[in-house]
Amino acid sequence: MSRAVDTRAWIAEHLDPLDPKPPVAGLADRDPDDSWYPPSMPPPTPAAVLIGLVERPEGMTVLLTRRADSLRAHTGQIALPGGRMDAGETPWETALREAKEEIGLDPAHVSLAGLATPFLTGTSYLVTPVVGFVTPGFVLSANPDEVADIFETPFSFLMDLANHEERDMMASGQLRRVITVTHEDRVIWGVTAHILRSLYFRLYGAAVA
Repeated sequence: MSRAVDTRAWIAEHLDPLDPKPPVAGLADRDPDDSWYPPSMPPPTPAAVLIGLVERPEGMTVLLTRRADSLRAHTGQIALPGGRMDAGETPWETALREAKEEIGLDPAHVSLAGLATPFLTGTSYLVTPVVGFVTPGFVLSANPDEVADIFETPFSFLMDLANHEERDMMASGQLRRVITVTHEDRVIWGVTAHILRSLYFRLYGAAVA
């Protein structure tokens, strides 16, 4: 068995299987800082993101974007391709559709592996991370209404806890202590950082902290 196939199998066995049943909010990860969550939240809106693991000869990378500066929410933040689920969609259908719309990723290049732990945001979105292996050879094109930049970050770097640090940042008009992962000049934080951190603990068998 090749190393790539072996890595694929190892990652997939740590994920939940593709399941059309909607995620349950009570089983989702949350930010450990409860101040992100209002005392009373509306029913969560289902959403999904794609953790696209690109199989490069030098090692896997993760497809990430920088959100457009014109967006009203999370302007300029680093994000995984994704968005809210349309009626009748599964999380993986949403993730693939959004990746196609946002960055032009052809679903034919994506081999779905499974689902990671959903994350409940402070704005009441229940985000299901969909993990897929991406075969090189794709051509990407950013939707300028949503995406300012598309880039790849080494998976091994993102999965190294030594690169996860706490930092004070302005968020929602307040100075907050947040988890960040900085690669080159890009700072990953917020929901994206939590989803990647949760994936680390899922793969390596420790409780989320």
